Amino acid sequence: MSVVAVEPAAGFRRHASANPDDDIRWVDDRLPSLDRVHRLGLGFDLIILSAVWQHVAPADRQRSFRKLATLLKPGGVLAITLRSGPSPSDRPMHATSAAEVEGLARSVGLEILKVETASDLQGRADVTWSSVAMRMPDDGTSALPLIRGIVLGDDKSSTYKLGLLRAVARVAEHAPGAVAPVAGQADAVDLPLGLVALFWIRMYLPLVRLGLPQAPNNRGPDGLGFAKNGFRRLLADGVDASDLRVGAVFDAERGSALVSALSEAASTIANMPANFTRFPNSDRRVFEVVRGGRSRAGGSELTVAGLRRWGAIVVPGGLWRALSRHGPWIDPMLVAEWARLTRGYADRMSIPVETGIVEAALEWREPVRTTAIARLAADRILAEGRQIECVWTGRPLSSVRLDVDHCLPWAAWPCGDLWNLGPCDSRVNRHEKRDRLPSAELLSQSRERIMRWWQDAYLSDPALAARFGREALGSLPVSDALDAAEVFAALDWRRLRLAQDQQLPEWSRQLQDVT
Repeated sequence: MSVVAVEPAAGFRRHASANPDDDIRWVDDRLPSLDRVHRLGLGFDLIILSAVWQHVAPADRQRSFRKLATLLKPGGVLAITLRSGPSPSDRPMHATSAAEVEGLARSVGLEILKVETASDLQGRADVTWSSVAMRMPDDGTSALPLIRGIVLGDDKSSTYKLGLLRAVARVAEHAPGAVAPVAGQADAVDLPLGLVALFWIRMYLPLVRLGLPQAPNNRGPDGLGFAKNGFRRLLADGVDASDLRVGAVFDAERGSALVSALSEAASTIANMPANFTRFPNSDRRVFEVVRGGRSRAGGSELTVAGLRRWGAIVVPGGLWRALSRHGPWIDPMLVAEWARLTRGYADRMSIPVETGIVEAALEWREPVRTTAIARLAADRILAEGRQIECVWTGRPLSSVRLDVDHCLPWAAWPCGDLWNLGPCDSRVNRHEKRDRLPSAELLSQSRERIMRWWQDAYLSDPALAARFGREALGSLPVSDALDAAEVFAALDWRRLRLAQDQQLPEWSRQLQDVT
């Protein structure tokens, strides 16, 4: 095992040199810059800061953490011990907290492994110690260092590179069914360029509306290459960002504005961030764009097929898997860096920015949680004298005892698509399932009831069937969104992904009737 020991105090280094070890190398360096360590070009499996953090000024801690994170290998662990208690009279120290360190860790994409507190080994009653262990997620590829480099290290003349990376990450989270493997390439996927442009617009609308600068000397739409006629019409029309989703339907006027905005955004993405985001020490682009013809349709549905008319953006397979598997850690890092850039642009223009306003504008808001359509479908079935069963227990339900449940819990994955909404016994929903993930066994046992509900509530109604299909194509890996068996299989895969990615508590039950 090789050790690099970083010590700014010459006296400590001299003391160490009196007891040399071939496996330990000492470096004269210090936080927050760690310039000499970074110049070594090394990556580390383990970084330990023991009784160091209280000596780092609060103003330097964010930068220090960013520097430490970029030194970790994928799967590497950062361990920090934090001192709490009064400072010695001859050694001033800064206050520390585990909560602060956890927040910094999430902002750079680290996973919290363990937090524990212990008393002082020297017996000082007023001093305690906290230990925080964090890990850089490892997907088995070089994608995470690439992402970290783009987010934290790449030169940026605007927020566009962050915008593109986050738009792709949002597709991985919310519309994985829109992705296809690239023919002729061993490990790459392509995404509809129109879908990436849609999510791009969705992210930038709140920022531009609030006048938060996205480039030097920018405020509002002026100076942003994508904010032309279509985008400005959406701004003027007061379009809510959460309305821009696969499956949404727009009238002719708003649809025309959206088509123009998508074309403008697709062009900017292709010419700017996709063109200038390169692999380290290379001129090779990370994202390749294949342009399509401009869509002229207006006043219609937002479908995956329609969004492919703008072309495709090709994403390396390793990068796609990292974004898919580690989105909960990657997104906070993207938001933190985006907010930092925005505040920096604002500061240089003397624009006051309230604390938290950039992060609030960057929040990925889903449409208001509603189960109204599923409830109306249930009421229609009951009014026709037909029976509705709880999808989990098989128990017949009356209108009074019927809840509409999110099969995959909203708290873990805010998806209000029709395929994710089913009838559930109110007692079971509120007291047993709650926000837990159904187990694989329970989901399998409920298969026929779920598919029967889909058929009776949605697929038998032409209007609802069309919406069911649009939503399933966007959020699930299906080719025929009106094939209930295929949609159910895709639901099962999505359940597995949530179980692995988020380690959600699972819910299972004995399948006997409840009273």
